[in-house]
Amino acid sequence: MRILVLGAGGTGAYFGARLIQAGHSVSFLVRPARAALLRRDGLRVNSAKGPFAAPVDIVTDVPPGGVFDLVILSCKAYDLDAAIAAVAPAIGPATRILPLLNGLRHLDVLDLAFGRERVWGGVCHISVALQDDGSVTHLGQLERLTFGSRQPDARIDALAPALLPVPADVRHSGNILDVMWEKFVFLATLAGMTCLMRASVGQIVATPDGEALMRRCYRECREVAARLGHPVAEAAVAEGEAILTTAGSPLKASMLRDLDRGGRTECEHILGDLLARAHRVGLELPLLAAACTRLRIGEAGSLAAAAA
Repeated sequence: MRILVLGAGGTGAYFGARLIQAGHSVSFLVRPARAALLRRDGLRVNSAKGPFAAPVDIVTDVPPGGVFDLVILSCKAYDLDAAIAAVAPAIGPATRILPLLNGLRHLDVLDLAFGRERVWGGVCHISVALQDDGSVTHLGQLERLTFGSRQPDARIDALAPALLPVPADVRHSGNILDVMWEKFVFLATLAGMTCLMRASVGQIVATPDGEALMRRCYRECREVAARLGHPVAEAAVAEGEAILTTAGSPLKASMLRDLDRGGRTECEHILGDLLARAHRVGLELPLLAAACTRLRIGEAGSLAAAAA
């Protein structure tokens, strides 16, 4: 299978490497600076699940006639418009697009650009970090990628069997929107609370009211999913609550790291979008609204400082 991966940061590099190991023809579409580094040093992934180090096919533009079977998007939500323009020449009638962005708002944008029939749903659960030397480090053991079509699609029947043998936890879901909602509400809670409190999960739950506030925020977010037809399963709720209330946990959302360094965040794509969906069905989410306001203020300050 011919696969184009947009981005070779943490997620794109990790799953792109595993796809190569499974025998697929993988090209990475990256910016010139990243391309120069990868051409010089190859793609390097350090993981307890098995390292990867090899030269890989790097492009900074889709070559003429370069239509692919599958295009994987691993960019940040705020780079989506640029990503769409970059991959457009790679999209043919039979091409399928697998976005691994957080949240749900990107689906409408991609549907408008390429047609709903070409856009699958996707979720990844992995902690990876791009190092200063250009290598990628996989943190922990979790390396799950779940994909599925959002409507009947013969192409998924043709392509899925080739994706499942990849040496990672790759899953094909017949209810991909439920899976995406499950992560959406969990991530909104984690990002909202750690950014609002400017603290880790462990620091929050160590306070007298911290655990109760964390559970309340998670309940707020889940209520939106349930109202819109995607209730989170009890087992997933139990797992999510356990992670969000673990004593001493150093866990923080990457959004908090972005906020602390004065960078752009995915606030609007995750917190803002969930709030908008809640308001459309008459729900109020006071904790998430407070967190979203905190992030908006912080991001506005960073933009003002950068412009000064």
